[in-house]
Amino acid sequence: MNHSTVAVLGLGAMGLPMAARLAGAFAVNGYDISEERLRLAEDAGVRRHDSARSAATGADAVLLAVRNAPQLDEVLFGADGVAAALAPGAVVILGSTVGREVIPPVVERLAEHGVALVDAPLSGGPVRAGAGDLLIVVGAEPAALATARPVLERLASTLTVVGDAPGDGQALKTVNQLLCGVHIAAAAEALALADALGLDQERTLAALEAGAAGSFMLSNRGPRILEAYAEDGAEVLSRLDIFVKDLGIVGSAARAAGLAAPVAAAAEQLFLLGQAHGLGAADDSAVIRVVAPERRADG
Repeated sequence: MNHSTVAVLGLGAMGLPMAARLAGAFAVNGYDISEERLRLAEDAGVRRHDSARSAATGADAVLLAVRNAPQLDEVLFGADGVAAALAPGAVVILGSTVGREVIPPVVERLAEHGVALVDAPLSGGPVRAGAGDLLIVVGAEPAALATARPVLERLASTLTVVGDAPGDGQALKTVNQLLCGVHIAAAAEALALADALGLDQERTLAALEAGAAGSFMLSNRGPRILEAYAEDGAEVLSRLDIFVKDLGIVGSAARAAGLAAPVAAAAEQLFLLGQAHGLGAADDSAVIRVVAPERRADG
């Protein structure tokens, strides 16, 4: 199906570049509570709307870039909820990480309106979102996936269909976030240790990237970790409190499965400490300031 209109609800760090990317192929409506984000979206070719319901009305697909489960419930079923504004046959594409257990009641309530949920949590960051280079993992019924596929393929370089049930995508994203959270925490510890040993952190990072210890997360977060001690810190591309949420989802899933996840739990504690020290809205690279509140070596 070729979509005439796609609505993107939530124009934050990920939602805005996705909306801009989609605007190159579809008519895109956008909504966010921030006037600044709406102006930026309009500059990128997105048609701005003053409410979520207005943006979603007449849309064939609605892409949600919300932060958590309460926001998901509010945008779909709240006072300005969009579920009632969607025509039967439309699809809601959930790009956020909210946890598997949240999905079944959402599917049931959307079905009352003849609308299907495509569970499609994504990973990759804002730059890759704008370039259509995301990893998207999908759980959806085949008919709903067929409707959503043109939108997903515009955004993803890797589109992995996990299963036919909404919630399957959330399950795989939970595994993904376990690794991402642990890798960020480990990178912060490693670079803090390098500093404590009197090593130049930039040279250390370059050497680590070239060897067996290298990883995408080290290369992606490493430079930002080194900026964490600057007055304004690193540019906020992924908030620290997002990993408080996501590693909380990981812990809940592991406990429900009867599985111990001690490494993920240790990483979660670092992010929780960061949030407790007022770093929740900082970039997640600021977790190094939990491990080492101040730099030791001359920078």
